[in-house]
Amino acid sequence: MRAEGAEAKGAAGRGANGRAAAGKAPAGDAAPGRRGRAPAQTKSRARGGGQQPPAGKRAKPLRESFIRVWAPTLVAAIFIITFNVQAFEIPSGSMEKTLLIGDHLLVDRIRFAPPPHWLPGVLPYRPVRHGDIMVFMTPVRSEKGVHLVKRVIGLPGDRIRLVNGVVYRNGRPLREPYALRQPVGCNATLPNPALQNWPDGGPLAYTTERWAATEGQYIHDGQVVVPPGNYFVMGDNRLCSFDSRYWGFVPRANIIGRPEVVYWSYRSKASQYGLPGHGNIAASVESWPSVLWHLPTRTRWERTFHIVR
Repeated sequence: MRAEGAEAKGAAGRGANGRAAAGKAPAGDAAPGRRGRAPAQTKSRARGGGQQPPAGKRAKPLRESFIRVWAPTLVAAIFIITFNVQAFEIPSGSMEKTLLIGDHLLVDRIRFAPPPHWLPGVLPYRPVRHGDIMVFMTPVRSEKGVHLVKRVIGLPGDRIRLVNGVVYRNGRPLREPYALRQPVGCNATLPNPALQNWPDGGPLAYTTERWAATEGQYIHDGQVVVPPGNYFVMGDNRLCSFDSRYWGFVPRANIIGRPEVVYWSYRSKASQYGLPGHGNIAASVESWPSVLWHLPTRTRWERTFHIVR
């Protein structure tokens, strides 16, 4: 923003003082019959009608005031966006109906971060808990750099198994109202003994080579034991989720953060994200002009600022 005419010029003040001095009449020039009167004082005015600032003080330009007020705010906003919050979008249906294809999320990167020793208790650090939804870097080496979002089922030391589609943790069945028991958005075949009874149902199709070679060492009494420093995760769309059953555990170092809110949701399809180099709507099959054109009708307005749970 430009600030024009905001600063009073010193020359104007000097000119005003000159006129005031010129208006003083000597005592001997007073009009006959009248006593000498104090000379009229002319009001010094800066250009634009403002009052002259006191001598020795300089008025702050609007430009300078704007920078002083907003610069710290902008720096704080950039810091928060860079280090505390990160935006992601959902390209697949593995977390339906908790998260939908086209949901745009704000992810809290602080919540699951290791707390610093020099500043404890200031930020809301906490350990990962059962049922948390988290964003993380995939442990699959062939997909390095890909971000995934799943729900935490097992913490270090937990024993996990599936019996008739029900998840058992440490010998107890889990109540999971968020989990879908029927396939949504994929071509899963039912019944599928391997998926419904894991790991006792036999090897799963599409299991990564690395997990297929190491999975056996974590199975004890028909249960998978989560090793220290790792987590077992699954998608809520159980029959359409490529998760720990297929590629193993998530190392602690791979965790990015916890999704907090859906700030925008655009009705789209998984096929729009399937082409190489098409990682978001802006570069998807539908170009930005199409997105803008259909924005009012394809935006899921009811999911705006939806809290992720």
